[in-house]
Amino acid sequence: MFEHNHQVYTAREIVQHYSQLHQLQPAEQSILALLCNKWAHIKMLDVGIGGGRTTQHFSGVVKEYVGIDYSEEMVAVCQKRFPSSSQLRIELGDARDMSQFPDNSFDFILFSFNGIDVISHSDRLRVLKEVSRVGKSGGYFFFSSHSLQGLEREFKWQNQISLNPLKTYVNIIMYALLRFFNRSISPQQLKHSEHEIIQDESHNFRLKQYYIRPQEQINQLKADFENIRIYSWKSGLEITTQQELRDNSDMWLYYLCEVK
Repeated sequence: MFEHNHQVYTAREIVQHYSQLHQLQPAEQSILALLCNKWAHIKMLDVGIGGGRTTQHFSGVVKEYVGIDYSEEMVAVCQKRFPSSSQLRIELGDARDMSQFPDNSFDFILFSFNGIDVISHSDRLRVLKEVSRVGKSGGYFFFSSHSLQGLEREFKWQNQISLNPLKTYVNIIMYALLRFFNRSISPQQLKHSEHEIIQDESHNFRLKQYYIRPQEQINQLKADFENIRIYSWKSGLEITTQQELRDNSDMWLYYLCEVK
């Protein structure tokens, strides 16, 4: 069995879902292009590789690739799909405790698909400390996380109305389910929160996920990381101004930062 925030799934459900994912997100494509002149010299750690979605895109361009996942079943699938070599290895690992890796081991660390959002607040901070420990000074950390700012829009029924009646119907149903599974959270509470645990539509509302405001995510990173940049989930473009960030309603955001 596999557990995220006290929601239990069978290994088969998890493996089937993540094995079907293949494409990079727009922001991941942006970073692949941004560092195109550096990949050949980079030792990369890919955290929470799932079915190998990012492995297939990054492992062939870096000098050395290490992928880890918390699920033994996922690791077995990826080890079969990507045989070990001097340049690539996949192993069992927990982002909260990566003691199998020495300090200053990696030039680039990826934690994609909001993997950091399926653990508690205290564990999230542990992950950030571990990433800063195993990452080299000046190395990159790139991850995605759910945006509480984007979720605020979903908590307002007025935003579910569309010119398309069918779309409106679907939106209202999803809105009703979102509010039902998060009955203890009001729009007013959401407005004043820096982060919340939300039971969202992932896996048919069976998964609780961490949502955070962009500025609070920056605050969490400041102790161990610098040169923090934010990218849009939808467009893959960097968000470069405070006004653009305040206006952003993406449900996910990507963060690129450097280890101090």
